[in-house]
Amino acid sequence: MSAQGVMVMGMPVQRLAVPMLVLLILAMMVLPLPTFMLDVLFTLNIALAMIVLLVSLNARRPLDFSVFPTVLLLTTLLRLSLNVASTRIILMQGHTGPDAAGKVIESFGNFLVGGNYTVGFVVFLILVIINFVVITKGAGRIAEVAARFTLDSMPGKQLAVDADLNAGFISESEARTRRTEISRESDFYGAMDGASKFVRGDAIAGMMIMVVNLIGGILVGLFQHQLGLTEALGRYALLTVGDGLVAQIPALVISTAAGIVVSRASSEQDLSREFSTQVFGRPQTLFVAASVLAVLGLIPGTPHAAFLLIAAALGAVGLWLTRQQQRATFDIEPLEVIEDAPAPLDLTWDDIPPVDVLALEVGYRLIPLVDRAHGGVALASITEARRRFATDMGLVVPLVRVRDNLNLKPNAYRITLKGVDVAHGELPPGQVLAVDMGDVLGRLDGSSGVDPLTDCAGIWIEAERVEEAELRGFVVMQPADLLAREVEAVFRLHAPELLGRTEVQQLLDTLARNQSGLVEDVTPRHLPLTSVQAILQQLIAENVSIRDSRTLFETLAARAPTTQAIDDLVETVRAALGRSIVDRLFEGRDMLHVIGLAADTETRLLDEMGDEGEALLTPATLDALNEAAERALAAQEEAGYPAVLLTSPGLRAILSRLLRRNLPRLAVIAYAEVPADKMVQVMTELTIGGAS
Repeated sequence: MSAQGVMVMGMPVQRLAVPMLVLLILAMMVLPLPTFMLDVLFTLNIALAMIVLLVSLNARRPLDFSVFPTVLLLTTLLRLSLNVASTRIILMQGHTGPDAAGKVIESFGNFLVGGNYTVGFVVFLILVIINFVVITKGAGRIAEVAARFTLDSMPGKQLAVDADLNAGFISESEARTRRTEISRESDFYGAMDGASKFVRGDAIAGMMIMVVNLIGGILVGLFQHQLGLTEALGRYALLTVGDGLVAQIPALVISTAAGIVVSRASSEQDLSREFSTQVFGRPQTLFVAASVLAVLGLIPGTPHAAFLLIAAALGAVGLWLTRQQQRATFDIEPLEVIEDAPAPLDLTWDDIPPVDVLALEVGYRLIPLVDRAHGGVALASITEARRRFATDMGLVVPLVRVRDNLNLKPNAYRITLKGVDVAHGELPPGQVLAVDMGDVLGRLDGSSGVDPLTDCAGIWIEAERVEEAELRGFVVMQPADLLAREVEAVFRLHAPELLGRTEVQQLLDTLARNQSGLVEDVTPRHLPLTSVQAILQQLIAENVSIRDSRTLFETLAARAPTTQAIDDLVETVRAALGRSIVDRLFEGRDMLHVIGLAADTETRLLDEMGDEGEALLTPATLDALNEAAERALAAQEEAGYPAVLLTSPGLRAILSRLLRRNLPRLAVIAYAEVPADKMVQVMTELTIGGAS
C-alpha cells in the first residue's frame, strides 16, 4: 500500500507529515527528551541537511526546488529546538560525564576536536564566521537582488508570453503554464529574500546559545554540584562545543544549499554536468594551468611534489579531453559521408503547409520589434488592437502569425491575408513619423509619410527630434506603433474575410452557453451555418458591430421562419440594431445631420432598376451617382457633419454596395434604423445631374 493510501483520522499520511513535524519541533522546545531520542534527532538533522544539499545540486532551475524557503524555515526551527533540548540536558546532567547529552554530542566534542575545548571553540567560531559572514551574507544579497529584478521584469515577461501567444508560437494552455511559472518565480525569489534572514539569525542564535550554555553550565557545576572551576569548565565546555558543532555543521550545509539555489541559473543540465562542461570543457585552459604549476614546481623552495603532481594530473586530463573531442569529430564525419540518403516518400496532403489567415513578415532589422527577447513591443500593440477591435465590433480577429523573411529588405515588412500580399511598406531606420492631426504650429522638414490606420499625413523625422515635433503639436509614432497600426488597418479593412466558419461557430458556442434555445431556433432549424456567416459578414462589411449577438439572433429567430433571403434578413437585423448603428455614427447626438437622397434621384434609380436591382443601371447613371455622392460627401464633411446618407429601406443595401468601393467612409442608413427619439435634419442633398 502506498504512503498516500494509508489514512490517519481520515487524512493521508503525506498530508499529515509536515504538521506532525512542526508539532514535534515545538514540543522539543518544551518537553524534556531522553538522550537516545536526542541522538536520533541530531542524526536526522544531519541527514536532512545532506538531502537538501543534494537536491539543490541536482536541481536544473530554482523552481525545481520551489519549496526550499519553507524547508529552510523548518530546518532552522529544528536546529533551534534541538539546541533548546540539548541545553536542558547539558545543564541538568552535564556533571555526570561527557556522554550526559548523548553519544552524538560526545563524539563531536571528542573526535572532531580531540577533546580540546579550546580548539573546539576556535573551530566553532570559524564555522560561524564562514556561515555568517561569507555564505549567508552572499546568499542573502543574491536573493535580494534576484527578487528585485524578478519583480521588475515580471511585466515584461507577461508581455512576452502575450506576444508569443499572439504570434502563434505557443498555445493558450502553454501560455497559462508560462504565466504560472512567472508568478511562481517571483513568489520564490521573494520568499528566498525573506528566508535568507532565517539562516542569518540562526548563526547569531548559535553563538548566543553557546555562550549561555558555557556560562550556565559553569554556574550550575560550581553552585549546585560543588565542582571545581577547572572541572566544571572542562565538563561543560566540552559538552557546549560538541552541541555547537553538531548544530553548526548542518547549518553550514543548509546555508551552502541556499547559496547554490539562489545563484543557480536555469539550465537543461544538472550542476555537476554543467560545471564539468563549462570549467573543464576546454583542454587549452587545463594545459595553461598545468604549465604554470609546473614552472612554479621547479622554483627552488617550493613543494615540488605537490605542484608537479597537480600539473601532471591537469595535463593528463587535458590530453584525455583533447582525444575525446577528436574522437567525437572523427566518429561524426564518416557518418555524414557513408549514410545512405533516405528513400523519398510519396507526397501527401500533410506535406502541403497550411496558409495563415493573417501573417506579418519582417526584414531582419525589424525583428527586435516582434522578438519576445527584446520585449516584442509591436506584438503587444497588435494584441491590444485585436482586443480593442473585438470590444468594438464583436469579432475576435485570428492570431497574427509573425515570421522573419530574409527576402525582404532589412527595414521592410509585408502583411498577407490568406497567403496574398495586402499591405507592405518600409520603416526608415532611426526615424519616427510625426503625424499632423490638424492642429500643429509650423512645419517640419523631412520626407512625407502617412498614418496607415487614419490616412493622416505625416513627416518622417529623426528620433532625436521627437520633443521638437511634440512641442509643435504633432503626434509622434514609433516604428513599433506604425507596424501594429498597419496590421490593425488590414484586419479592419478585411474584417469580413476574417469571419470564417470557425469564428462563427465559436460565436454560436459562446452564445449557446447562456442562450442555447435561441441559437437552436436560428441554426440549424431555419438557417444553415453558411447563411448565418453571410449575414454577419455583410454587417461587418458595413461597419455594424455584431457584439449585441442576443438582439441579432433574436431578430433572426423571429424573421427566419418567413424568409431565408440574406439581404432581407440583413435589413431586418439592421433595423433591430438601429440604435447601436446610429449611436456609433453620430456619437450619441440627438439631432442627426445627414445627407438626403433627392426625390427625383430616388425615382430615377427605382425606375431604372425595376425588379432586377442594380444590375440594370446604366454606366452613365452609375458614374453620375458616384460623382453626386462625392460632391455631397465633400459638402457634408466641409460643414463638419458625419458622412451619413439617409435613404429608403428599398434602396439602402443597393446604394451601400454601389458607393462602398469608391467612398468607403460614407455610411448608408435607412429610415427604419433611426430611433423614434432622434431628430433628423437633411444638411446636404444628393442629386444626380439631369435627374427628372
